[in-house]
Amino acid sequence: MEASTGIGALLHRMEGLLAPLEAAGDPARFFLATYLRTTRAVADELDRGRYQDSRRDDLGHGGLDLGQRGLGRGGFRDPAWVERWDVAFAGLYLDAVEDAQAGRRPPEPWAVAFGARDRDDLPPLRHVLLGMNAHINYDLAQSLLAVISEPEFDDPGLLADRHADHEHIDQVLVSRVGAEDTELEAAGGPRSRTDRLLQPLNRLATKRFLRESRAKVWANTRLLDTARRAGPDAYRSRLAQLEQLAADRVADLMAPGQVVLKLALKGFGVRLPDA
Repeated sequence: MEASTGIGALLHRMEGLLAPLEAAGDPARFFLATYLRTTRAVADELDRGRYQDSRRDDLGHGGLDLGQRGLGRGGFRDPAWVERWDVAFAGLYLDAVEDAQAGRRPPEPWAVAFGARDRDDLPPLRHVLLGMNAHINYDLAQSLLAVISEPEFDDPGLLADRHADHEHIDQVLVSRVGAEDTELEAAGGPRSRTDRLLQPLNRLATKRFLRESRAKVWANTRLLDTARRAGPDAYRSRLAQLEQLAADRVADLMAPGQVVLKLALKGFGVRLPDA
């Protein structure tokens, strides 16, 4: 599997995997194309911060308050960490894509989500939401663990910075909701009257999904960190629990009905049991 060492290499890898999906008309292209655009938005946010940093250097930091000085590129507190995390997070999904393309079975949440390619009745939005659920519920906690060491988990100040950067990433994603909805409408053709009526709800629910899932992901990450400290067997057992919970949620979203309403009724994200 190709490893991405920076966000530029990550974008190149995503583009390479998207091209054959688009050529084949594979519905899996909808989530990957959405993910590619949002990753470009994160890269742009980091680049925006690089420009701001250079301007601050030119001006000798004049006119900045202490809060502004605590921010790095694009409003991130630790942009180098954000880039490492973004690459680690996306890499888990891209590894699953490559597994499926090579005939290997990916982790179960992705096996269920990729299985939706055989469903002709699912609109592009459903494929994107299936991908979002598999990726956030299963991959996100693992990626946080990959870039936050055990000693760092014991540092409240550093962990607060990581939380803040996660929240800022979500703000970048939320800023893309309207544009992505337009992209999906163009890809899927005219929507039904019900879908048009639910469109504002879909946008609000996506924002709520990110906010609520963030809290559950961090709770799951802490439990995985505890298991990591207990040893490989304990960690594998906890991760298997998370894999099944995430797969069950994706399967539930494939059943007939409005997926956003299901998420609103049943909650967003999944939560490992405390013990």
